[in-house]
Amino acid sequence: MQPCRLAAYDLACRRGDRLLFKGLAFELHGGEALQLSGPNGIGKSSLMRILAGLLRPFTGHVEHDGIRALADERPALDAHQPLGEALAFWRQIDASTVSGAGEARADFGLEDLLDVPVRYLSTGQRKRAALARLAASGARIWLLDEPLNGLDTHWGASTQAAIEAHRALGGIAVIASHQPLQLRKLRTLSLLEHMP
Repeated sequence: MQPCRLAAYDLACRRGDRLLFKGLAFELHGGEALQLSGPNGIGKSSLMRILAGLLRPFTGHVEHDGIRALADERPALDAHQPLGEALAFWRQIDASTVSGAGEARADFGLEDLLDVPVRYLSTGQRKRAALARLAASGARIWLLDEPLNGLDTHWGASTQAAIEAHRALGGIAVIASHQPLQLRKLRTLSLLEHMP
């Protein structure tokens, strides 16, 4: 895999008239993981969207080497399609844009659900489907917003194993989570320390 890097410089985020955080900075290289912490409403999801390039920061900028992929509460799968077709759509997109797409594939136990329309999947099944889409994307930088929400103990452990496998291949993971994570050498960034 190609080397990757993700860096944030003096980021600030404003939502309406409210400044959520300011002066936020970090740099990550291949194999590293960062957990974003802080209470609800502090700006973790907004920061994830800034890192993904979906939201402009109020100040500062983000630099990245490597394709980024975001998994959040929206699984980015067509709710009316069977799961297998919805995932196949993304495999086609990723295969045409990412060299080596799917190198970090993980088993999320979806084989028996491929003919079920996405809208009928449970919360945990939709979360596993979103994570499977991310893992098969070939993206070097994983942005995971509450990846363990809705997952039972088994699938929570499997998700963390997939993150570790991604890191072992030289990928980066940024994880916003209220739940404790069992990842090696996990750095933590508290958004409370960057409140205005």
